[in-house]
Amino acid sequence: MQLQAFDAAAFLRDHWQQKPLLIRSPWDCWSNPVEPDALAGLACEELVQSRIITRHRQKWELEHGPFPEERFTKQSRHPWTLLVQSVDYHLAGVAALLDPFRFVPNWRVDDIMVSYAVDGGGVGPHFDHYDVFLVQGLGRRRWELGALCDDSTELMPHDHLRLLADFRPTEAWILEPGDILYVPPRVAHRGIAIGDGCMTYSIGFRAPSRAELIESWADDIVPDLSDSERYEDPHLARQDNPGEISAEAIARLHGMIAETLLDQRRFARWFGQYNTSPKNPEIDWRPDQPVQVDDIRQWLAAGTPLVRNPASRFSFIRDTASSILLFADGQCFSCIDDAADFAQSICAEARLAVAPDRSPATLELIVALFNEGSLAFDSPD
Repeated sequence: MQLQAFDAAAFLRDHWQQKPLLIRSPWDCWSNPVEPDALAGLACEELVQSRIITRHRQKWELEHGPFPEERFTKQSRHPWTLLVQSVDYHLAGVAALLDPFRFVPNWRVDDIMVSYAVDGGGVGPHFDHYDVFLVQGLGRRRWELGALCDDSTELMPHDHLRLLADFRPTEAWILEPGDILYVPPRVAHRGIAIGDGCMTYSIGFRAPSRAELIESWADDIVPDLSDSERYEDPHLARQDNPGEISAEAIARLHGMIAETLLDQRRFARWFGQYNTSPKNPEIDWRPDQPVQVDDIRQWLAAGTPLVRNPASRFSFIRDTASSILLFADGQCFSCIDDAADFAQSICAEARLAVAPDRSPATLELIVALFNEGSLAFDSPD
């Protein structure tokens, strides 16, 4: 599926992280990629993150999955919404929804959350810290947008839901199947299902916070630091007041930290691994039996294409003029020549035909990625 008559360059220039945009059914032919029953089935699985949010007048109730099957056969007198996270990791049809939005770098993509709501259902007025494309799958939903929010915006008293206490809509649209609404970070919004059988696909993007980056980067650095690297002041001069921490001492202490934190090459390697780490590490995607180079060569000779695991994250960074670092599911692979060409291709394409006469380094790379569950062969067997 591709977006028709959509100018990605103009969107990035005029709307991305700036202002909302309503895109009326830009598909040649919209087809809802997952049925409500299949979504409910995912919500019953142990390793799938799911929630049900129910509104009782002005009160909100949150339930966490996995849910028993009979939960979806009970009738409720109150509007409710089922939300299932990372559905693209489990269903190829949902993962394909990401393809039209590849004008945003892959490392920014988080996942696709799918919601199902009965008449009047929704999650309440809220704001997110990330960009989101809201694709209407089935039924109709009224979306209302409000002001720009920040950390001082007043929230309703609730232990687990961050709902706005005073939401005042300034714009509103009713979305039909295939319509898309782009909402930038921190813009207040509320969606309400019009009629039963309302499904929405929320394509969310990652936006790491400064605190998150510093904390995780420091956690990675500290184990490699030697306890013998200590503060030194061999040319210490006598001070008028021994209670003062001098500007020179502060500069030297700060420099000890900055020298390590400003190592950009090491930061790049760390970030590539950090950013591609599996979102659901408890799910084991590895094959039952590991393969060897000869197995890979036979599949390639048969013309069987390679496919990325939809749950895997792939990115690369240019390391030197002749080498790149490939990152897949938190692993780092240093690649040159033919292996570097393959690594860049598999980052760009979710499905890739590969000739069997690739270099030994490339074949070994494919073996490693296959045995980690990051790659598979697109074969009925």
